[in-house]
Amino acid sequence: MSTAALPVSEKFEQALKIGRPPSVAKLFPNSRALIVSGKVVDRAMIAKGKAMAIAANARNRFVIYGALRAAQKADAALIIEIAKSEGGTGAYCAVNYWNMAALVDAAANELGITVPVALHADHYTIKNPADVDRAKVEIPTMFEAGLTSIAIDASHMPDEENLFACETLKTFVPDWAGLEVEVGEIKGKEGLSTPDEALFLIQGLNARGISPDWIALNNGTTHGIEESDAGIQVDLTAQIHKVLEPYRVSGAQHGTSGNSFERLGRIVRETRTTKANVATALQMLSWGVKVNDYGNAFVDEAGEFVRLPGAGVSDELWTDMVAYATDKKWKKGDYKKLNLPFENKLWAEPAAVRARMISAVEDFVYHLLTDVFNASGTGSLGIDAILAAGSHDLGAKAGRIEDPAEWGRDKAIARAKALHREDATKGSFDD
Repeated sequence: MSTAALPVSEKFEQALKIGRPPSVAKLFPNSRALIVSGKVVDRAMIAKGKAMAIAANARNRFVIYGALRAAQKADAALIIEIAKSEGGTGAYCAVNYWNMAALVDAAANELGITVPVALHADHYTIKNPADVDRAKVEIPTMFEAGLTSIAIDASHMPDEENLFACETLKTFVPDWAGLEVEVGEIKGKEGLSTPDEALFLIQGLNARGISPDWIALNNGTTHGIEESDAGIQVDLTAQIHKVLEPYRVSGAQHGTSGNSFERLGRIVRETRTTKANVATALQMLSWGVKVNDYGNAFVDEAGEFVRLPGAGVSDELWTDMVAYATDKKWKKGDYKKLNLPFENKLWAEPAAVRARMISAVEDFVYHLLTDVFNASGTGSLGIDAILAAGSHDLGAKAGRIEDPAEWGRDKAIARAKALHREDATKGSFDD
């Protein structure tokens, strides 16, 4: 009997046997959570066509539970992620690169989750040569801890140094793992990445035998709490993705907050994007803050966050959280730093409060997956991709096209100098 003819339950059992990467199987030998490479999620979206996975940013564990429940309900392949600034060695969240796999695996087993779930180290930021040296040590430890995908973000450096850093650090990423790269440092609301810059990075990596699964762009991306709905430039994104077609790289959309469901739907329909990061909206919803269709938190006339009645954390704990932020003289965009000092206090809330925090995330994510991202059914497609490959390793999407002789170090530097770029104020948007 071919795997295509197997009942759904048997397909899951087969995928569980062969689909988990060796590091995950070693960590969780008795687990029934289908933790997979990021490649599996990307391929599931491609198989459905014009579909985008949510990469739910796990700033707290309530997001993990809510996102898992929504994905199971929608039969959608899922990515759960944390960025370096949030969950690295200088973390401001309790969920981090080294405990996220254990937390997700435990939650998935508790909830009986059967859809594929990838665990992504987002924005593993490289800003200088010292960061590259540190990454050589740190990246292997993250995969040893159960992560299955990584975004090497060296976009803060010049284009040629971005290329060289990605080449160097790919050596420390398992071949089976999902790989995201980035071009055009995220600086603000202007569409600053150019087709030239994106093509330079992907061609240079291709010449080195590296085929990223995703590329992230500075295409109007913003992070955190926004005061504008200017948003992602869909036409620019589509233009760049068109240029990159021969290399079969998918798009990764960062900073979705500040963009309407309509614009996010256009990203799905008009570009080759298969991964969309959602962070701030999920955090705020879990706390009970009112969020609009743009994923932005409402504020009142006094500039304070608007809370939904009977939602999120208890009024008493919210008062403590606001007082803590006020004492620290934090702006609204700094409220994300409340995650670490308040994680245990959040879990000390009554069961009914914890349940509504999770449900708020679940409802929002389910709506995105089913009504905006067109991701319904991709959970089954991800399992099919594993069974078709007969392995946890789905391989590269594109073979070598570029001539390595034309992409040596000196020639790459010369090419970079000739690139068309758009200038902008320097930014620092690591998450």
